[in-house]
Amino acid sequence: MLAAHVTLKHELEEPDLNNILEADRQAFQCKRDILDQDFRCRLRKCMFSDVLEWADEYSSPAHTLGVEPRPLLGALRQIIDDVRSQIEHQTYSPDEIAVRFHHQLIAVYPFLNGDKCWSRLAADILIVTLGGARFTWGRADLQSANDARLRYIDALHAADNHDFAPLMAFVRS
Repeated sequence: MLAAHVTLKHELEEPDLNNILEADRQAFQCKRDILDQDFRCRLRKCMFSDVLEWADEYSSPAHTLGVEPRPLLGALRQIIDDVRSQIEHQTYSPDEIAVRFHHQLIAVYPFLNGDKCWSRLAADILIVTLGGARFTWGRADLQSANDARLRYIDALHAADNHDFAPLMAFVRS
């Protein structure tokens, strides 16, 4: 449900963007641990609380595209455990660890809205924590926004089939 002050779609766009930019600013100016459950929830709330009343609530079974809420928390814990292990054992490059993290967060689809945006910021935080540069997410090619979005969706579908090369290329394009 949208906050009461948002009644038209265009009324959602500016506060939504402002929230996301403020969350981004705050996330990179404070001590952060994207693998911490509380931090991830605070980040999500900061990103969407002005426009979504349920910004920090997990999806209900009737609305989820990923997994149901009870198994959802277990799935999120598994994702975090996997990432910690990948970091510890240097299973993948830092970029690939962050890309896989992003993809896994989307795969469980923990919220009703904004999962892709939230998980992109989470991946950016993780890659910076690992000593890398933030991802460009298709902005470097200066293509149309629609072309970039389609490439992103195609790359996510490839990752669904365990082919991470297109998503790895996209995040740095």
